[in-house]
Amino acid sequence: MDTLSVLREVDDLDQSAAPEKAPRQGRPARVFERVLDRLACSPYPRAILLYLVIRTASVQLLDLLAARRGATLTDRLTAWDGQWYLRLAVHGYADLPGTLDAARQPYSDAPMAFFPLYPKLVAAVMWLGPDVVTAALTVSVLAGLVLACGLIRIGRAVSPERGDRTGLLLVALWAGAPMAIVFSMAYTEAVFCAFAVWSLVGVLERRWLPAGLCAFAAGLSRSTAVVLVAVVVVAALIAVFRRTEKRWWALAGAVVAPLGVAGYLGFVAYRTGSWTGWQDIELRGWNTEFDFGAETADSVLARLTGDESVFSTLTVLLLLGAVALVLVAAFLRVPWPLTLYGAGVLLLAIGTRGLPDAKIRFILPAFPVLVPIAIGLSKRRTVTAVAAAVAWVVLGAWFSAHALTAWRYAI
Repeated sequence: MDTLSVLREVDDLDQSAAPEKAPRQGRPARVFERVLDRLACSPYPRAILLYLVIRTASVQLLDLLAARRGATLTDRLTAWDGQWYLRLAVHGYADLPGTLDAARQPYSDAPMAFFPLYPKLVAAVMWLGPDVVTAALTVSVLAGLVLACGLIRIGRAVSPERGDRTGLLLVALWAGAPMAIVFSMAYTEAVFCAFAVWSLVGVLERRWLPAGLCAFAAGLSRSTAVVLVAVVVVAALIAVFRRTEKRWWALAGAVVAPLGVAGYLGFVAYRTGSWTGWQDIELRGWNTEFDFGAETADSVLARLTGDESVFSTLTVLLLLGAVALVLVAAFLRVPWPLTLYGAGVLLLAIGTRGLPDAKIRFILPAFPVLVPIAIGLSKRRTVTAVAAAVAWVVLGAWFSAHALTAWRYAI
C-alpha cells in the first residue's frame, strides 16, 4: 500500500469519527429562541398569571353572590358609573341622552364629569368588532396586566435584594385588595393605575419622558392624576436643578406631565364658561366637593360609635389602616415619590365629600400604602407569605362581591 492510499484511509476515518454538524438556524429561529429564554427567566409572565388567577377568582365569587340575588354578572360588572362609560363609548359626549343631576333634573353638562380616555379606548376596541360591554371589560383586563408588570419594577426599586419576590407580593396584594373588583369592571381604575404605576417607574428609574407621557395619559383618565402630575413635576424639576445628565429630558417630562389633566379641565371650563366648570359639575351632578375631610370625619366617628354593619365598620378600619401604612412607608424610607403619591391620593379621597362608602374604591390608586406589607412579607418564609396573601385576597374578594350585591353606594 503506497503512502497516498494510507493518507486517504486516515482521512476517511477522521470524517467518520467527527460529530455531525447541527443544521444552521435561521435568524427568526434564533430570535424566537432568545425571546423564549428571556420569558422563562422573566417575572412578568408570573405576575400576569398571578393577577389573572386572583381577578378570576374574585369575579367568580361575585358571579356566585349575584346569582343568589337574582342579578347577572354582566349587570354587576357594568353597574353604576360603568353605564356612563358604556354610553359615552357609544354616543360620545355631545349626543348622550337622558343626563340628569343629583336632583334628577335634566343636566346636559353631566357627561363631562367623566374623563375621556377610557371611553375612547373602549370605542377603539369596538371598532375591531366586539360589542360595547366586551370591549369595555377587555380594556380593563389588558390594563390590569400592564399594571401588574409595572408592580414588578416597583418591587425592584423598593427592595433590590428581593425585588421580584416583593413585586409579586405587591401584585397579589393589589389585585386582591378590597374593591379591586373595579379592575375587572367597566371603570377607569385599571387604565388609570396602569399609567400611574409606569409613570412612577419612570420617576424611580430616571426615565423622565416616559414618566411624563404616562402622567399625561393618566390625566386623561381620572382627576386623581393631579397628585401623580405633582409628584412627576416635582421630581423632574429636582433633577433639572441638580443639573443631572438627563436634565433636558427631565424638563420635557415636567412640561408634558400636566397637559392631560390640565387640558381636559381647561376644555370643560371652556364648554361651561366657568374656571371651575368640572368642580361645578361634580357638585351639581353628584354632590361631591372637597370639604377638607369634614364629612369623612363625621362618618368615621358615627360608624365607630354606632350600631353599624360589619361591612360599614370594616370600611372605616381599612381607611384608617391605609393612613397608618402611609406613615409606615415614610418610616421605612420607601422612595419619596411613592410615599408622596400614596399620601396625596389618600388626602384627596379623605378630603372629598360624597359617598363615604365608596372611599375604599377611591383610595385604590394609592398602591404605595401596600409596599410596606409587601416588603415585610418578602422577608418571611414562603408558606407564611403565601398564607397571608391568600387571606388578604379572600377578604378582598368577599368585600368586593358584597359591595356589588348587598350594599348600596359602595361603588
